[in-house]
Amino acid sequence: MTDAPLTRTAPALPADWRDLFALTKPRVMSLVIFTGLCGLIAAPERIHPVLAFTAILCIAMGAGGAAALNQWWEADLDAGMKRTAKRPLPQGRLDRTTARDFAGVLCGASVFLMGFAVGWLAAAILAVSIVYYAVIYTIWLKPRTPQNIVIGGGAGAFPPLIGWVAATGHVSAMPIVLFAIIFFWTPPHFWALALFVKSDYAKVGIPMMPVVAGEKSTRRQILIYAVLLLPLSALPWWLPGKEHSGAIYGICALVLSSLFLALSARVAFRERQGPDDAMKPEKQLFAYSVIYLFALFAALVVDRFIVI
Repeated sequence: MTDAPLTRTAPALPADWRDLFALTKPRVMSLVIFTGLCGLIAAPERIHPVLAFTAILCIAMGAGGAAALNQWWEADLDAGMKRTAKRPLPQGRLDRTTARDFAGVLCGASVFLMGFAVGWLAAAILAVSIVYYAVIYTIWLKPRTPQNIVIGGGAGAFPPLIGWVAATGHVSAMPIVLFAIIFFWTPPHFWALALFVKSDYAKVGIPMMPVVAGEKSTRRQILIYAVLLLPLSALPWWLPGKEHSGAIYGICALVLSSLFLALSARVAFRERQGPDDAMKPEKQLFAYSVIYLFALFAALVVDRFIVI
């Protein structure tokens, strides 16, 4: 990748703050912030509100910086896909050097602020999450293997672990389970999207699962991950000691995951009716998967403060 500006449209400088903000993928970042906050709140130890705010700010900055690095690296690919063609870099509203520098400042500042203000273990895990997404997933895995989103799913699974460590100063069973829940949630979530934007990925040569292995194999694997997610999501209910969650979380996890499984089964056992198929079950699964993760982690926080 070169740092030369895209030539589709002359970039308007100085960069508008809205274009810089768009580089951080705000909708994705909202889920990152939320799961990180839930990990922090669900931890058995309390943290000063100012430090808690700082920790969440650092998680947001790190996630936003990694997303900006992703868009800087993939600017040419984004220009070739309908879903991403209107992003700031493909549209020429921002030059790539500015995007790269903005991303670097966000990433560096997030790690050092987390380390000095909250703790270096949380900062180290935050740094690993940034490298995982921006380098391991974006540069290495995504253009090379259909398992990109499986292995790369770890990038989005770090926030609750970071939040927990920011509050407690150590890693334990619960944050590892929370990491695993997001890790196993990511493939069906992302493959549901990939099924109805398959042509975009095929056009730019990204080997997403539906492009390389076909829709039938992708649908089957969505169901496999949904089956595995059901008992995994309830695991916090079964953990011993002070990290144990209660019935509120356990019941919510079983209900939410059962619905996730049912929607995944609809996707797995249907056949497309042709190129004009509206892909409604796939779009429903994708939309629900976002709601699912918000609701699951919200239940964890509610359970933390209500004992039944």
